[in-house]
Order: sequence, then C-alpha cells, then structure tokens
Amino acid sequence: MERNTMSHKLPGGTNAARAARTPVSKEQLIAEMHETVDKLLKDGASRGDIKILHRALKELRYAFKVFAPFRARRKVTVFGSARCPADCPTYRQAVLFGRAMAEHGWMVVTGASTGIMEAGHAGAGRDASLGVNILLPFEQNANYIIAGDRKLVHLKYFFTRKLIFVKESHAVALFPGGFGTLDEAFEVLTLVQTGKRDLIPLVFVDEPGGDYWREWLRYVQHCLLDRKYISPEDLHLFLVTDSVDEAVQEILRFYSVYHSMRYVGERLVLRLQQPISPDLLEQLNERYKDILVSGKIEQTGPLPEEADDPYLSHLTRLVLHFNRRNFGRLRCLINDINASRTQPVETTTPPEQDREL
Repeated sequence: MERNTMSHKLPGGTNAARAARTPVSKEQLIAEMHETVDKLLKDGASRGDIKILHRALKELRYAFKVFAPFRARRKVTVFGSARCPADCPTYRQAVLFGRAMAEHGWMVVTGASTGIMEAGHAGAGRDASLGVNILLPFEQNANYIIAGDRKLVHLKYFFTRKLIFVKESHAVALFPGGFGTLDEAFEVLTLVQTGKRDLIPLVFVDEPGGDYWREWLRYVQHCLLDRKYISPEDLHLFLVTDSVDEAVQEILRFYSVYHSMRYVGERLVLRLQQPISPDLLEQLNERYKDILVSGKIEQTGPLPEEADDPYLSHLTRLVLHFNRRNFGRLRCLINDINASRTQPVETTTPPEQDREL
C-alpha cells in the first residue's frame, strides 16, 4: 500500500474569527444577500459581471435543490477521463468501484459524461447515481445511465460544478484522466490540506498494475515534498492504490468510528460513533500534543452549541484546541481512532453542516 498522504489566523484576531463562526439565521443571510445584490448597481457593476453572478446563483440554487433529498446518504465523487473506452482496464476498475460503494449504501456522484464518469454510474446503477454535467461544445453529453434522470444537474461554470462535487461528497475517488482530472485532484487536495474542506478519504485508483498515479506520486514526492513545497504529513491525506477493494476499504474505514467534525468557537469537535478507551485518550494526548494550541484532548458528550444538530446528540465527542494547520497530523489522529474499533457500528446519518469552500 502506498499511503499518501495548514489554517491561518483570520484578519481581526481571535474575536473576529469567533464572530465569523457565530451562526446566523437563514432569514438574516437572505437579507444580507439582497443587500449585496442591491450594491451592484451602486458599485456600477457591468452587465457582464452581473450576468456571471446571476447565472452562478441560479446554478447553485438548483443544484442544492436536486441534492437536498439525498443529504441523508453518504456520497463519493468519482473523477476521471471522459475519453476512457468501455473496454479499457481503468473503465472496468471504475465500474467495480461504483458497484462496491453502492452495495455499501453509498451514492456515486460524477460529471455525468462518458468514460470513467459513465463507468462509475454503470457500477452504481441509476438509483444510486447523481450527475453534475458541464455544458461544453464537445465530449460532455450525459451518459446513458443518468441521462434524463431527476438527479442530473447541468451547469455552465466549472467553479460551481467543482463546488458541488466537493461540498456534497464524503469521499473522493480519482481515476486516470487529463487536465480536468489533475485539476480536480489538486483542487480537493488543496481544500483538505488548508482546512477549507472537512477531512474526507481521498483515493487515487490505478488500473491493476498501472502506473498513472504511481508516476504522479513520484512527481509529488520529488518535486513537491523533496523541495519542501509540502510537508511530509500532507502525504497522509490520500492513498494511491491499484486495488478497488483497498480503495473501498479506505473509505469505509474512515467512517468506522469517526463520524464528522465541526468547530465550536476555537474548539474542534470530532464526533465518534463509539467512545474510545481512557488509555487511548491518554495516548492521543501524548502523540498529538504538537497540534494542540492549548489544553488537552477531552472526551465529552455534545456541547451546548451543538443543539442545532440534535439527531447527532448520541455521538461521543473528542474536543481539542486544534492549531488549524497540521491537517495531515489530524488525519493520522483519526486513523488511530478508527483503529480502536472494538465492535460493529451502525453508521449514522451524515450531518448537514456548513462547510467553508
């Protein structure tokens, strides 16, 4: 197995950061959006700028509406080439991956086109497939699995499409592809590395015996890690493999004890599906004291500020003052928690939470 795996202070200091995370009502947010829109005329915004904002808002509103009925199910986003024919080993890998994830109750999200996107949907089947198509003059008709389905969204902009891919997923699987696939790979890695996206499992899947991602990994190690453009801990944020079974188990294992995370003020709250032992808690405090700003990792029940997630109130919490920088180390901490599983756990509905993207 080839395991591969930085937040910052906000302007204004601690009080500003805390205020920025204070929940506000939906009505207040809508009112502020109206105020922002009204300012466009005052600012003298061009018609072209206003059209971009208008189209982006329409696209996101509709995509949120399509995905909303499926928020109670975990989803994996599959990226890869639209040019991969159905008789190539990579296509077959994606079919097997989509089928395995659907058998575990997951939904598969793809760009809805041909190649790897079609393969992921073919494996998952129509009922377990969601599509986010991009409007292009070539290569991007919806595949036969998702075409005409109510779970298919058509978008004009790549940036709105990528936001949906990342916001709505609980894991990402990347198969070989071209510029778009590499762009998506580095995009999601950047979001996870900088804490702009909650930690999720990322798997880079080659065909059996293939070298596409192994060669990519060599580049990352030689040109990024060796030259100190990334940290060694960043290599824990993803897994490179040519085994579908290993990729699937990597994703499922991530949620075997760990459930989800959120910030409450300056504290990071890790929700767990079962408690950990006092001995393990002591080991975690010793092993990961380098990522704590102050205090210790504490095991608690839900915090009062989490009252907006009542259906998760039965979950155990680990609360820590995380430095919001070493997310590779945080991933290692979650791996150690998951390794402590002592009994089968029934996966709880994923949280519908705000995510910084």
